[in-house]
Amino acid sequence: MKKNSFIGKNLEEAKMLAAETLKCKESEFFFNEIEIKSGIFKSKKVEIEVITKEEIISEIKNKLEKIINLMGIKTKFEIKEREGITTVTIFSDNNNILIGKQGRTIEALNNILKQYLYNELGFYFPFVLDVSEYKLKHKNKIERLAKNIAKDVVKTKTDVKLDSMNSYERRVVHTILSDYNNIKTESVGEEPNRAVIVKYIESK
Repeated sequence: MKKNSFIGKNLEEAKMLAAETLKCKESEFFFNEIEIKSGIFKSKKVEIEVITKEEIISEIKNKLEKIINLMGIKTKFEIKEREGITTVTIFSDNNNILIGKQGRTIEALNNILKQYLYNELGFYFPFVLDVSEYKLKHKNKIERLAKNIAKDVVKTKTDVKLDSMNSYERRVVHTILSDYNNIKTESVGEEPNRAVIVKYIESK
């Protein structure tokens, strides 16, 4: 991945120089402050190492293509931005293989890429890897289930334990029910049998 270094009198000036040179907004690149130069006869300066979001996404696509080509599968990609998170959707001639049983293969690919990028960048880049909108459809299904369960819990005032879920699925449930009145969610158990309990709580 191509990284660029910029030096300014302060951090803001260095970031402004990066934006002007790379012809992009500050929100479109990431940076690490790698050095502060100072000395007795020198004014203090700040150096930053910058990489653009476009460069990171290109690296994700390149790595995915190499891995998937080894599986003998032809692919194309679609990139979307939503709420500050990049979604990379794969469309292929064998989506079932890439998704895997209960989404395990796509989750494994996601984790490999996440760790690779962290090793290269020094921070976690927020992205979601999907195959033919499998995760999006699955997320919508979990959200509908969580909402229906929450309605039953409020009506009966009886807690409900959902089936075992992976960390992504549990996070979907916690997020969608976080603002529900009289509802509290809690994860219980050990992996891979960790699950969410939807609890009733009295109004304060």
